[in-house]
This record gives sequence, C-alpha cells and structure tokens, in this order.
Amino acid sequence: MQSPTNSISVFFYCTILVVCLSHQSDARDTITTSNPLRDDARESLVSANGRFELGFFTPGGNNRYVGIWYHNLPPRVVWVANRDNPVLDSSGSFAIAKDGNLKVLSNGNPCAITKLENAGVNRTVKLSNDGNLIFFDGPSPSEMKLWQSFDHPTDTFLPGMKMDDHMVLTSWSNSTDPATGNYTFQKDQELYKIQNGSNPYWRSRELGLSSMIPHKKELEVAFLLSGFDESTYQSSVPPNETKSFINFTRLHDYTLSGIFMNSTGKIQYYRFSKGGKTGKWTFPWSEPHDACSVYNACGNFGICDSINDPRCQCLPGFQAVSMEDWSYGDYSGGCQRRNPIRCDNAADKMKQSQFLKFSLTNFWGSFQKFYKAQTEEECEKECQNNCKCNAYYTLEANATLREGTDVGPMCYIGTEELEDLQLKHGGGGFQLSIRIAVSDKGSRGRSQDTSGPDQPPYPSAYAGRSLAKWLKDVIIIIAVFAAALLVCCFSYNLYRRKRMTKSGGSGENSRENPVLWPYESSDRQVSDLMDEENKSGVGVPFCSWESILAATENFSDVHKLGRGGFGPVYKGMFPGGQEIAVKRLSTYSLQGINEFRNEVILIAKLQHRNLVRLLGYCIKENEKILLYEYMPNKSLDAFIFDKKLCMLLYWKKRFDIILGIARGVLYLHQDSRLRIIHRDLKTSNILLDEEMNPKISDFGLARIVEGKGTEASTNKVMGT
Repeated sequence: MQSPTNSISVFFYCTILVVCLSHQSDARDTITTSNPLRDDARESLVSANGRFELGFFTPGGNNRYVGIWYHNLPPRVVWVANRDNPVLDSSGSFAIAKDGNLKVLSNGNPCAITKLENAGVNRTVKLSNDGNLIFFDGPSPSEMKLWQSFDHPTDTFLPGMKMDDHMVLTSWSNSTDPATGNYTFQKDQELYKIQNGSNPYWRSRELGLSSMIPHKKELEVAFLLSGFDESTYQSSVPPNETKSFINFTRLHDYTLSGIFMNSTGKIQYYRFSKGGKTGKWTFPWSEPHDACSVYNACGNFGICDSINDPRCQCLPGFQAVSMEDWSYGDYSGGCQRRNPIRCDNAADKMKQSQFLKFSLTNFWGSFQKFYKAQTEEECEKECQNNCKCNAYYTLEANATLREGTDVGPMCYIGTEELEDLQLKHGGGGFQLSIRIAVSDKGSRGRSQDTSGPDQPPYPSAYAGRSLAKWLKDVIIIIAVFAAALLVCCFSYNLYRRKRMTKSGGSGENSRENPVLWPYESSDRQVSDLMDEENKSGVGVPFCSWESILAATENFSDVHKLGRGGFGPVYKGMFPGGQEIAVKRLSTYSLQGINEFRNEVILIAKLQHRNLVRLLGYCIKENEKILLYEYMPNKSLDAFIFDKKLCMLLYWKKRFDIILGIARGVLYLHQDSRLRIIHRDLKTSNILLDEEMNPKISDFGLARIVEGKGTEASTNKVMGT
C-alpha cells in the first residue's frame, strides 16, 4: 500500500512539472505587427529549443540594448541590434514599425534595423533554434525571408553562418560597451585577417589558419567558418590525413560554440564546457596567441622570437632603421641592410652575397615561382642573379601541396621586403634562405653561413633535437652555477656572522641601527668612495642594494612618494616596521658623484632637529641611493599649493614652520661645525614630520664656507 507521504510527494512534483511546462509554453519566439517586444514589461523571445533568448539588456551603465544571448547559461551576448544607438531608459520596444521595417523604438529617435523599401503588412520576426533572427514577409514563418541577423553579425559567428568575403565581425568598444570597436575579422580570399582600424593586426597563414598541418582546434575553427564545408580539407589537410580529420569534425558537437572577435584584438573560438553547478565558457583557440603572432611585430626584415627577450632582433647583416625607437621597445620601423647587395659586376655576383637559412613559422613577401630550378643550388643561383632577390625557398621533388597535387622540385624567389618573420623553435617550419652581403658575414657575432661547416649559435642554427640539447645544456650549466653561487653566499654570510660575534666591535655598531642590521650593513666609510679631501673618517652606514630592493619591493610604483629634481623618492620598510624614505638619484639627473658625495658628507656631520636625518646610502654601478628618515606629511609645497590642504595650515602652525626653518638655517650658517650655504632652499625641500615639524632636506647643491667667511664663489649656475 502506498504511504500518504509518497502520494503527497508525487502530487507535489507533478504540480511543479505542470507549472514549468505551462510557463515554457507561454514563452514566445515571434514578434508580429500587433505584438512588439516591450522593455518595460520585461518581455523576451526564447527559441523553440530553449537555447537562445532575445530581449533588452544592460552590459554596463544605464543604456539598454536589444540583443541575443544563450538562454539559461552564463552570460554571453552573440548579437546586438542597436549597438551604436542605445535606449537611454526602459521605455524601449522592439517592433515592426508602420513602414514595415524592424526598429528599436523609444521616446527618442528610433533605430532602424532593416531598411526595406516596400512596406508590408502582417510581417513576422522569429528567433530560430540556431540563434538566427529572421524577418518574414507575412504572418507565417514559412513566408519569404526579407532579412536575417546571420547576414548582419556584430562580433560573433555562430554555427550555421558561413564566412565569406562580405561578412565582417566587429568587436565591441570594450567589454561593457557594445558600440562599434576598433577590431574587425574577415576573410580575404583564402586567408583570414584582423584589422585594427585600417591597419593589419593579424592574418592567418597561407591557405588556411595554420602554416603547417593544422591542429585539431584550428581545424574545428576552419570547419566552422566554412559553414561545415568538407571541401575545406582539400586546402588544409594532406590527402592521406583527410579522412581522419573528417571523422573527427563530424563527431564534434558545435551546438554551444562560436567564433568571437573580442575588444582587445583577439579572435577566439569558444564553447560551453559542462562541469560544476553551472558550467562555463572556455576558449580552446585564439589568435594572435602571443606578441609574435601580431602581424609584422618586428617590422620588415625583423625576426620575432617568442621565447627570448627582447623578442625582436634584426637579421644578421641588418640593423634597426631607428635605434631610438627600438631602445623604447617600438619595433614597427623594422630593419634595413647594413650594406647593399652589389650587382655592378655580373661575373662577381656569386661572390658578393651569401645566404643564411632560418626555420620560420611564418613569413610574408612577394615570391615568384621558377620551375626550371631543379635543385636548391640552382634556386640559390637564380636568386644570386636577381639583384632584387632578398630570399628564396624550395619545395622538394614529389612534394604534396595542400590541394593534393604532386609537384616536382620548385623554387620560389622573394623580391620584396620580408615581413612578419617568426622564428620556429624545435625543428620543422619553413626553411627560408635569406640573402646578405659578404661584407656582413659574421655580423652581430651570430650569423649562420649555411654554405660552410661552421655555424655560430644563431637561434635558427639549431633545429629539432639539436636545439633541445643546446637548451638543456644551458639550463644545466645555469642551475649548477646558481647552486654554487648560493652555497658561496651562504658560507660567506655565516662566516661574517661568526666574525662579528667574536669581535664584538663592528657587530655591535651595526646592531645599534635596527634598520641596517638585518641586512648585514657594513661599517664602510664614505671616505672609501670620496676624494682624498674627505678622508676624515665620517662614518655613514652603507646599505646593500638587495636590502633596498626588498624594502621598496623593487621600487614599486605603489610605494612612490614623488619625484624631485634629481630623481624619484620611494617609501620603504625594513623588518621591524621602521619606515624610511629612499631617494633614488636618476641615472640621467644633473646630480653627479660630487653632489652625491656632498650630500652624504654634509648630512652625516649635521645633527639638528630641523634637518632631515640620513640613515644610510648605497652605490651600485650607476645607481646612487640615499636613505632618510620617513616624513609622513611629505613636503611643505604639497600643503601650500593645494586648495584643501592649505586650510590645515592655520597661522600659528605657519609661524611654527617658519620658525623651525629659521632655526635650521641658523644652525647651518652659524652653529654647526661647518658653515654651510644650502643654495637650494625651497618649499619642496622642506619636509614635514608627523607633528608638522619642518626639516630641511636635499643638500646636493650645498656649499661649505671656509673658516669664518660669510660668502663663497661658484663656477657653476645652480640653486634657486
């Protein structure tokens, strides 16, 4: 006998099922002349299979857009009707207007989605199961199609579309603004390309999405873009591989997938991955996939190496067109020959140039076929005899093209500047022989002369296992050296600690300063670095470069307090919580070693409550660092010239600051062991501590006055 509890449960679940089915049956997938889609009523269309939904949405801000997205899945908009004409409130509607056109209507100007000349009555709009919005000329979806969204995509390509030369995907302006962006994706004959405005940004390899036999992900993308045309394999896959690739793609489910042109310039293949509570969208393929994939990333005759830094280098025998631009990381200007190829004497042409062979994933240029060249030597000779030839490559006898045609040996001669050169690591790739002048043989110390037995270690000289072996050897050597260096440093550190513990002298002196002791600060004197005249034994703690990097987190911008005339100032913190101000003198500043020495010596000898206190210094190669006590209220000019902060300086506080500055100046001029003229006294050099007490800083331009003198002469223009 069935229990009452079970009967109630069955009745409860049946009730829920009936409610859900009735709700699903209420969801419509069409718009008619008399039944528009209204935003204020929160109406939407849902495709018959429940996969897509059309309605109003707000990606960011308050603007409202009409769009299509996946129903009951994580948000992903695939089409926007009014991307450049948003509705400013919820008064909008998506309707068939009186003139028979599909429009987004609002209190403002209407946005026409279609522009049909012939007005019609009883027209219908339907959201189909594949996400295509179709406009029919009649009350029934079986009528003639007037318009469909698949012919007018925004940034997304869906299964059922076919990418041809007329279809363009255009990115959003940014991730929250559907307005027309800068990047477009389209087909260009047999290639695909991304444009950034009118400039090329990326393009696929010759005859498809990959220069080699495509990976499965690339094949999925090519098959999807072709509208599931199996003839795609004839131009992308060798004949002996075609069957396996066809079987693979036929079994693949493209239901919840598409191609997406994002706002950062990447074309992405996405699909829905089930897992967890809701699943997620994944992106198994995208281009450009790295910096070298961007079109002509290193300019003409520049070669891009994705695993080394800097990634761009000029070919051997070439130099940057603009060294200044390259020094700033702008490689777009490319490279030019160091020495031109001479063609004045036909008999000597073979002696005036040589060739270097590179393994490349990609390259561009105008290449002409020479069927008469039967060997690589003959192809090289053809290039030698052509003054405009910059490079050549060959196809071996009986090579199979992607079209499935067997060909004999073939020679290709490149007569224009080479573009988009991308280095191939690990073997394979195109073997391109590039022509350079004999006078440039061995230029950059890394040229590869493929005609001789000696091949210096230019990256392209290594291929396959030889490259892997070379990298392995380098890694082992570096690891051994690093381990040995670590052991030496540890041993030396232990030796120093034991020595300081036994001596009890310098170790105790170092411990007196809690800021410098944790980093094993030295008792090194300023006299070690200064001129003979300063060898009076002025003791200033020397702080290691590593300790400063640790205290400032590698001079992070987060800790940057400001910038003075001689360089930036950072806030630092040593173990124990003591805060310091780190003045990093710019390599290009006017303050040289003389001014630096001046500041160290003077501040070390001066002790006054209204003078900033020096805690230490550091010199490492071109770096000159000064460590001061930290002033939390920064400089006086930050208060005086700020409309809000100046209100904090009431008159009594201003008088106290002026009095403190005067005390400091009086000490410099009269009470200190050395009479000093500051020569750069200004509000930015007056620092304020936590109690707003002033302290004079920046003694780089100060001058010592001998004896009881009251003035001094200078040979340089300086000061304020």
